[in-house]
Amino acid sequence: MSSVLVVMEQQGGKWHRMSWEALACGVELGKQLGLPVEAAVVGSGVSGLAAEATTKDISKVYAVNHALLEHYTSDAFTSAVEQLTKQTGASFVLFPHTYQVRDFAPKVATRFGRVLVSDVVSVRTSGAVTFVRQLFQGKMNADFQVAGTGPTFASIQAGAFRADSLAAGSAAVSEFAPSIEASIIRVKVDAPFRESSRAVDLTAAELIVSVGRGIKDKDNIHIVQELAAAMGAELAASRPICDAGWLPMERQVGSSGQTVSPKVYMAVGISGAIQHLVGMKGSKAIVAINKDENAPIFEVADYGIIGDLFEVVPALIAEVKKAKNS
Repeated sequence: MSSVLVVMEQQGGKWHRMSWEALACGVELGKQLGLPVEAAVVGSGVSGLAAEATTKDISKVYAVNHALLEHYTSDAFTSAVEQLTKQTGASFVLFPHTYQVRDFAPKVATRFGRVLVSDVVSVRTSGAVTFVRQLFQGKMNADFQVAGTGPTFASIQAGAFRADSLAAGSAAVSEFAPSIEASIIRVKVDAPFRESSRAVDLTAAELIVSVGRGIKDKDNIHIVQELAAAMGAELAASRPICDAGWLPMERQVGSSGQTVSPKVYMAVGISGAIQHLVGMKGSKAIVAINKDENAPIFEVADYGIIGDLFEVVPALIAEVKKAKNS
């Protein structure tokens, strides 16, 4: 049966947050094409996680269980997803664009004589299904249409779709046991890749106050820190601030930093270079403060304040504190 299949990712029995964003893309694509949406989670003992996914408004969730899937290997995961794709007859197979997916999903697509359209930021269905990717660090959008017959494979960029758009539902769980022999696994399982240690995970923040070069001097950072503290928000920065050592690199947002999608992203003194925008464009609401009315940040902002941050920010702090005390 033709469907949209979303292969969600778990690590150590916990969902990867990008899995829900990929599922949101799958649900949107399914609605536009009139296709049922199914999800899958791969591993060993993942039936409990599969049950969690049934709370979303989709048709079915596959618990892909096998002892050889307990630890990730490209060979085993490729085989399992290949078998599941054939079993479901899915027309579209979507993944979150994670390190793990980058490793094995292209192999899955190759098994079907297809390609993986990676790092997708949006999908259009008027006419042929079109996947949109960004090139040159977000300076250009490119449209991709997959020709030929067989399932279409794509991975979804972090922050491109909102997980909180998923409606509640009640799906069924289906157990799927792939046939995997130990002899096909050609790699030795080692410790999983881990990103460098961070004191703060901006990707989990609901409120972010980010500072840019408009702050002028390191000694002025405290002004924005006070605003973040008053709002109960995480403090972040554009690349020039972190490159200068004014804030640690772990607080950088952008193409070479973290990709975030908070409920509110407040950009203070940030002009809006494309490298920064690609890291925060998934924010639900963007508030920009900049004295340059032509700053690119205003093109993506939901709310804009044209003014000197050294006047605007203290006024905001006072109002936030007044609201808390009222």
